[in-house]
Amino acid sequence: MENQPLLGNPDHNPSMQKDGRTSLLAPRRQYLDTPYPEVFEEPGPGLLPEYWQILRRRKVALILIVVLGLLTSLLLTIPQTPIYQARGSIEIQNLNENFLNTRNVSPTSDEGASEAAGSELQTQVKILQSDSLLDRVAAKLGIGKKLPPEEGSGRLAAWRKALGLPASTTAPTREKILTLVTKNLKISTETNTRLVEIRYDSADPQLAADFVNTLTTEFVQQNLESHYKTTQQTGEWLTHQMEDVRIKLEKSEDELQSYANASGLLFTSEKDNVAEEKLRQLQDELSKAQADRVTSQSRYELVSTASPESLPEVLDDATLKDYQVKLTDLHRQLAEISSSLTPAHPAVKKVQAQVTTLELALDKERTSVIQRIRNEFESAQRREHLLSANYASQARLMSEQAAEVTHYNILKREVDTNRQLYDSMLQNVQEAGMTSALGASNIRVVDSAEPPTRPYKPSIVLNSALGLLAGAFFGMAFVIAQERADRTIHGPGDATIYLDVPELGAIPSAKAVRGRLPSYYQNGKALESKKSENGKSWPVELVTSNRKQSPLADAFRATITSILYSGENGHRPRIIMITSTNSGDGKTTVACNLALALAEIGPSVLMQSVLLIDGDLRRPRLHEIFGVPNGWGLADLLEGKAPPNGCEGMVFKTSFRNLKLLPAGSSTVNVAALLHSPRAVAFLNRMRAEFHTVIIDAPPMLNMPDARILGRLADGVILVVRSAQTMRDAAVAANQRLTEDGTRVLGTILNQWDPRKTNQYNYAYGDKYY
Repeated sequence: MENQPLLGNPDHNPSMQKDGRTSLLAPRRQYLDTPYPEVFEEPGPGLLPEYWQILRRRKVALILIVVLGLLTSLLLTIPQTPIYQARGSIEIQNLNENFLNTRNVSPTSDEGASEAAGSELQTQVKILQSDSLLDRVAAKLGIGKKLPPEEGSGRLAAWRKALGLPASTTAPTREKILTLVTKNLKISTETNTRLVEIRYDSADPQLAADFVNTLTTEFVQQNLESHYKTTQQTGEWLTHQMEDVRIKLEKSEDELQSYANASGLLFTSEKDNVAEEKLRQLQDELSKAQADRVTSQSRYELVSTASPESLPEVLDDATLKDYQVKLTDLHRQLAEISSSLTPAHPAVKKVQAQVTTLELALDKERTSVIQRIRNEFESAQRREHLLSANYASQARLMSEQAAEVTHYNILKREVDTNRQLYDSMLQNVQEAGMTSALGASNIRVVDSAEPPTRPYKPSIVLNSALGLLAGAFFGMAFVIAQERADRTIHGPGDATIYLDVPELGAIPSAKAVRGRLPSYYQNGKALESKKSENGKSWPVELVTSNRKQSPLADAFRATITSILYSGENGHRPRIIMITSTNSGDGKTTVACNLALALAEIGPSVLMQSVLLIDGDLRRPRLHEIFGVPNGWGLADLLEGKAPPNGCEGMVFKTSFRNLKLLPAGSSTVNVAALLHSPRAVAFLNRMRAEFHTVIIDAPPMLNMPDARILGRLADGVILVVRSAQTMRDAAVAANQRLTEDGTRVLGTILNQWDPRKTNQYNYAYGDKYY
């Protein structure tokens, strides 16, 4: 830097020359071409990854709360009295309510028979839980005697207790016993079955089993008694009604008999009287007589109009047929002898006489047949007239008795109705007696209860699991709420998530790696306690050079590698500003170690040196760290003061190769005004050309404008965030301000990161150093 002006001539500064024109206010900003969004919102991670990281970071508190939940469940479970549960089951079958046709005469209506089976089953379950049945079971088992007596209440009992006198006790009341039994009794039904499961809880296993079995027995007995009482009531009601019906039957029979005697009606049976029977017989006979008369009349009319020889009766008469055959034979004989003898011949006369006699007999027989037909017609006609007269007379008699017969039938129907009702009720009384004698039940015991061998509650396993779950739930809620209340950035990747900028590196805390280094390097001593040759402790700001094999040095080297590869289009940032949100985040330590890591690459790679500028003009520290004077520095240069030793003394050489330092200086004027001066632009342009990389240690930026002004002059800004200290809101606000200023944010560096708390990237800091 010999023979060079303080701020340089534009003609001698290539970085300030462009097309023959120079400008002190036009630095090279080749790294500001990247567009930035106009609206910045705080991004957030996904819920599951975020919660998982929270639980891992605070796993100790989570484990303690889970263990506390387990211990609490155990402490609440162990003192509890063991409770045993006895189980039994019964089957409730469908009862045939119409057995022996008793439903038709039952005075009560059983609507349950027509409802669904589920409703009937639920009804029986409610009966099992009824107070009357439970009272019977409790009385039979003497549960009231096994309960501790109750102490008296009221003012008298309070005074007795205050004076130390024995308290008056009373036996448990019926309500208390039923409440206890109802609380311990559980009844459930199996789906799509008629099975009912009965369970009872008790501290005494034998009492639990006895209660279930006694309840089942009493339920069956109560069911039998209910059916028996219903049947008995039905029989008594039927007997009473039957007596009334019998009296009515006898009265109606007496009235019927008296009316029949008074009216003179005679009956051949219970349904028919004599007059009706006689009229019906006359009607039948008259019908037959009329039919016979019609038949006889048709035959008679035929005889009167036709020749006798053509009548069917004549043709079918055997005697006439015989006469006709004989007459034919005689005519044949007469014809034969007439051919040879004269009519006067005795033989001819004899045959002629026979023919004449036979013809007379034939005519007489025909006349007799015709007369018989006439006689039959006349006889049928006379019989018809007589029957008609008798029928008319009997019909007149029936007409006279019609009203009496109608009244008699009314009385008779009443007698029949009463007799039928009496017979039916007599049969039902007999059937009811048989039903009550049978004693049928629709309840069948499937499984009897046995005394349980092991208590079912309290369950240590179940309560422990519930305690663990409750502890895990409240533990997660506690750590998540605590994490929500903690707005700081903790582990690697958090800054990238919230700021949406690259994370260039993570610097572990010196305490985190203390005692984890190999014996040949540290011998178990802390980094800060290692002594140099002059007896001074090595500061952590110089650990990259003084402890080259330490994890801290490797972390800074990895970070500087990320910075060198953060360029765009093959151009790397030449002027880098290091800042933070607040003081104490370790920006100075990061700036020093990054400069040392870059400088140690060597002259074979770096053709120029690395310049470290102390831009914190309010609280400078770099001169103390590197042991150089602070009488003249950046502030004096910006004021236009000349270096005390000429241009050669503008920057100071350090004890580290390839690293030079420009301290802050001792000026006390307005710092912001100095940074806004054109000299700052010209100076940085000159330093960009003369040095490989310029690193500026700037002050915190939230409360002071210095870092924002220097960021506009630099090629890129690196924001240092301290683990568990830098607030997310502050980091987001700082990043947003830089982005709004048009400053390129290269990324963030996580400082003072404790891998033991975040449990990330643990392989590099384990028991065996990689």
